[in-house]
Amino acid sequence: MPSSMPTPNPSSAPISQTDRVFDLPEHLIAKNDPDLIADDTAHFASIAANLRLSLAHAESRLDELRRSAGGKGRRAVDRDMEIHQLSSRIRTLRRFRLDVCLGRLVGDNDSDNGDDGEPVYVGRLGLTDAHGETLLIDWRTPLAAPFFAATHRDPMGLVSRRRYRWTHGRITDYWDEVFVDDPAVLARHAALDDQSAFIADLGASRSPRMRDVLGTIATDQDAIIRAGSHGVLVVDGGPGTGKTVVALHRAAYLVYADPRLAGNRGGLLVVGPHRPYLAYVADVLPSLGEESVQTCTLVDLVVEGARAVPEVDDEVAQLKSSARMVSAIEPAVRFYEQPPTTSFRVETPWAEITLTATDWADAFDAPERGTPHNDARDEVWEELVSIIADRHDDDVPYGPLRRALAANVDLMTAFSRAWPILDAAEIVGDLWSVPAYLRMCAPWLTPAETAALQRTDPAAWTDADLPLLDAARQRIGDPEAPALRRTRQAELDAGRERIDQVVEDLIAAEVHDDGEGVMSMLRHENLRDNLGDGTIDDPTDTDRLAGPYAHVIVDEAQELTDAQWQMLLSRCPSKSFTVVGDRAQARRGFVESWAERLRRVGFDDVTMAGLTINYRTPEEIMDAAAPVIRAALPDANVPTSVRSTGIPVTHRRRSELDDIVHEWTATHPEGTACVIGEPGFAATDRVRSLTPTLAKGLEFDLVVLVDPDSFGAGIEGAVDRYVSMTRATQQLVILDT
Repeated sequence: MPSSMPTPNPSSAPISQTDRVFDLPEHLIAKNDPDLIADDTAHFASIAANLRLSLAHAESRLDELRRSAGGKGRRAVDRDMEIHQLSSRIRTLRRFRLDVCLGRLVGDNDSDNGDDGEPVYVGRLGLTDAHGETLLIDWRTPLAAPFFAATHRDPMGLVSRRRYRWTHGRITDYWDEVFVDDPAVLARHAALDDQSAFIADLGASRSPRMRDVLGTIATDQDAIIRAGSHGVLVVDGGPGTGKTVVALHRAAYLVYADPRLAGNRGGLLVVGPHRPYLAYVADVLPSLGEESVQTCTLVDLVVEGARAVPEVDDEVAQLKSSARMVSAIEPAVRFYEQPPTTSFRVETPWAEITLTATDWADAFDAPERGTPHNDARDEVWEELVSIIADRHDDDVPYGPLRRALAANVDLMTAFSRAWPILDAAEIVGDLWSVPAYLRMCAPWLTPAETAALQRTDPAAWTDADLPLLDAARQRIGDPEAPALRRTRQAELDAGRERIDQVVEDLIAAEVHDDGEGVMSMLRHENLRDNLGDGTIDDPTDTDRLAGPYAHVIVDEAQELTDAQWQMLLSRCPSKSFTVVGDRAQARRGFVESWAERLRRVGFDDVTMAGLTINYRTPEEIMDAAAPVIRAALPDANVPTSVRSTGIPVTHRRRSELDDIVHEWTATHPEGTACVIGEPGFAATDRVRSLTPTLAKGLEFDLVVLVDPDSFGAGIEGAVDRYVSMTRATQQLVILDT
């Protein structure tokens, strides 16, 4: 259904519910001028009434759909799709009220009377009344683009733009931007603070989860959000430039507007750096009315990731991080797909058949390229059964023959030895515990490297193992699936035989026709088509993160190894990616350009987009952080801050940590703080304790950085210090030993 769903016309607009929609503080009393807000107040009354009716209409339609028959085929798919879209819309309507409106646009009406055009209101979703009049346009539509993209240099046909700041369902501030210099036009608009309130909003107190920032999307960010999805778009930007904001809003935009993803035609995956990041951004996509996007970390892509520990041996981590090592999985699996080279005699209840080496080879060639090993095993077996069946007379029943062959111990033993059921974890574990096997699969390794990769416990998984485990699982498949499919196949075969026998018995007994055409149906239709389609459903649950996806967005992508990139490429065959990161925040260093790095790991169509304006970190902190990173990386992309707090970076003693935190929480009833570099510090609801790595991608009002010199020398230490310093949006305190 369209996002701009018509709603019944209200009999009256409950003005009483919106007369206090503008709840401006005393110091903004001038903005309460009726000449400035009367149009908005009236429009919000219509929005409020129609939102309630829209919610009632959607809930009624959802109840109707859920009571209706599911149907089959395309009808069932359409019904499920409408249920999904209605459910998502209902959740958005329940989540927001009038604050569903972000702001308004006023365009030039091209008339000679000097009046402006009618205001157009931009919302998180589209809304029309019963007469088809637009109350809100969805922020993702082309009509809404000027709300984010218009500048004084390119006003895109706008006279003015108004943004609202909502607090608990009331407007506690708004600011106008006027794009013309005509005094008469300026007099009709507030223009009281232009960009100053916008900048102030960017510096508002932080909360444990990323706050709603849709109304403050900037021009440079919006251009990236609305860019096409073909190929790879690299979003390179320093701290505070809004990379994560861009990544998440781009996800919501593409699902809505991109032909490859709109209407849930293709999946979209967002990959973050760690669990605290996912918790921090958990509200963003639902607040945009988008709940179909999957979010995860790289660790979540592999079952063993939950118990994997960091790889402490740098040499081992380096060896396993290469795409070449991932390629060792293919020969490791092919080793278990070797057809017998000698003839084999098979006895069945009907004949004795000889399988030649050519027969074995033909059967082993049956699966299509790319079929997982364990799935292909069933195809090889069916081809063997078919070859053996062809050597029998035509009157030998195929079902009983298949069961007889499955019960043939000698044949099954030979087949299982040549093409066994494999387990991905066992294959990778063998690489780290059987040197000869590793040398066969990775002949480029030196003897010293082969020895370094061996360990006493093959299943002692580290994070460096995960890309290989992932590649092995995708190449091998689920070890339980073949047995489940064979059980289902046996049940289906038995059911078919029972149905056939029932049909034959009824016809043979010449049961009289009951006037409903039963005998005709039995003779002229396949009874199986009335009881089922005869297909075998895959009894295993598809891994929700296995893909394939139409688009993948990767945040903090500068940290990914070549092997980790292979994990993501395997989930998006179209290579449609948004890659978000900062080369200057790569702990292992990043000497290549983005294009060089991505082309080396398998991408061939790379487009660059840069973010250079720091909206988050005040200039006092950036002035202190810039020399830290440039000492190690002279060409670091250090962004320019657009705001100042007037609070200098301070240095104090480590012994003062508890006093600093207590003083801040006592004087700041809102906001969040983070202590970085003191693992033993006891965290609270408002004060986190994190390492530099886990702080990446997050932001806090106050950051207390403990003994940053202990982070080490070189690029890694410089990056950890730089990342930690730039998490602060208001105040940074550095504690020296």
